[in-house]
Amino acid sequence: QVQLVESGGGLVQPGGSLRLSCAASGRIFSINAMGWYRQAPGKQRELVAAITSGGSTTYRNSVKGRFTISRDNAKNTVYLQMNSLNSEDTAVYYCNEDIYTARGTFGTYWGQGTQVTVSS
Repeated sequence: QVQLVESGGGLVQPGGSLRLSCAASGRIFSINAMGWYRQAPGKQRELVAAITSGGSTTYRNSVKGRFTISRDNAKNTVYLQMNSLNSEDTAVYYCNEDIYTARGTFGTYWGQGTQVTVSS
C-alpha cells in the first residue's frame, strides 16, 4: 500500500513563505513524475508545478519566479517552496506522484491535501 503524506501548510501573511513536503511510503520501486496541484473554493484543481525523474521542472505562469519544486529521491519526497505568497495562492494543495511499486504495478497517487491560506 502506497501512501503520500503532506505537511507544511498553514496561515501566512501576504509576502510570506511556506514550504510544503510530500513523502511517499510503502513498497515503492521508483517514482517518475512528481507534482503539486491546488484547488481553491469553487474552482477546478490546477497544476502548480511538476518535476520529472530527471529533474526537469515546469510551473504554471502565475507562480513562476516565486515557487520552486524539488525532490529528494532517497527520501521519496517532493517539496514546494513558496515565496512572495498572495491571496490568490490560497487553496488546498495536493501532491501527485507516478509510482512503480515493488509489486510491479504502476499508478498515480494523491496526497490528502494541505490547506494554504494567505491572509493578513
